[in-house]
Amino acid sequence: MWGLCKGSGSKPYQTVVDIADASGPAYKCSCPSRKFPCKHALGLLLLWAGGDGAVPPGQPPEWAEQWMEGRRKRAEDKRTAETAGSSSGSADPEAARRRAERRAERITAGATELEQRLADLLRGGLAGAEQTGYGQWEETAARMVDAQASGLAARVRELGSIPASGPGWPVRLLEECALLHLLDQGWLHREGLPDGLASTVRSRIGLPASADGPPVRDRWLVLAQYDTADSRLTTRRAWLYGAESDRTVLLLSYGAAGRAPDLALPVGLVLDAEVSAYPGAGQPRVALGEQFTQPVPAPIRPPGVTTAQAAARYGKALRDDPWLDSVPVTLDRVVPTPDGDSWQLADADGDTALPLTPAARARPGLWRLVSLSGGAPVTVFGECGHRGFTPLTAWPEGAGEAVPLC
Repeated sequence: MWGLCKGSGSKPYQTVVDIADASGPAYKCSCPSRKFPCKHALGLLLLWAGGDGAVPPGQPPEWAEQWMEGRRKRAEDKRTAETAGSSSGSADPEAARRRAERRAERITAGATELEQRLADLLRGGLAGAEQTGYGQWEETAARMVDAQASGLAARVRELGSIPASGPGWPVRLLEECALLHLLDQGWLHREGLPDGLASTVRSRIGLPASADGPPVRDRWLVLAQYDTADSRLTTRRAWLYGAESDRTVLLLSYGAAGRAPDLALPVGLVLDAEVSAYPGAGQPRVALGEQFTQPVPAPIRPPGVTTAQAAARYGKALRDDPWLDSVPVTLDRVVPTPDGDSWQLADADGDTALPLTPAARARPGLWRLVSLSGGAPVTVFGECGHRGFTPLTAWPEGAGEAVPLC
């Protein structure tokens, strides 16, 4: 979209925004502002978001067309370069096979060492984990990084934080040690696993994978988007629901520590786009492909289930991926209710409920959810797992827009 914005000068500023790019929106304005996006681009976006034909369709002027054509050419050049790099990298399949074998050997050595360390921990008793502190776990995680098993390293770091996590930590530590042991054994015996589960193990270990599934075109509703961060990386998760395919999929994008990823998808918009799935049994992650239109608001809601059905869905998903923390679920006609010092989502038409996770109880989104409900049933999308339910987006009963909760 484009427009002319009157400023302090004699000539209006030329403002253009590209929101149809798969990598996220881009902006260009002839104003001297150093802010990005500038207030003129934001104003144009606000006009467009308001609807009612405030930004009507039309033929772009030459200055806007030149900028968009330049973006398309640079994107095409980048894809060509990536394709050429991929072709050159795969020109010697024998060398690639040897590299993969060497990495697998290093991971196997790391997994074997980790098994020994877990055995030493259990032999000495879990109480000792509280006394040894975090340094021992960080050292073990560094060894897993050296073994090129980033997934194992991340799980080991999580173990180090459990002894300081409050009452009941020995139970949680034992549970996580068991899952880590299961992942180790899955890698060490991967040749005997079904293909889907073997792909899941490789992904959990930290081996890279490409989205090689067939492209699926659909009208994808943006259900939720939120960021998580650590000292190394900012990860953005965006959940999408396909109106025709009835699938809920996950888009991941990354940014450097302290910086937001480029891809931004506002909740409630619908994308006409293609996505391709990553390998793995029950894997919801996809890569975003070609977008055919600009994202637009649409009155689409995913179908909901009861709290009992949501718990059963998570249990079923664990058969394909035992290390799965949660699954995406839309709950229909639930009411947020207090439960002692906690909160839960109770079925309005039944006698079952799901507790909210500790993280959800600490977020301001809980109070937005309670306010939206006012004691009446609402539709809630979120993540259902062994810690409970984390609400991410809600809709009021009857007509109404999506309300982000994260």
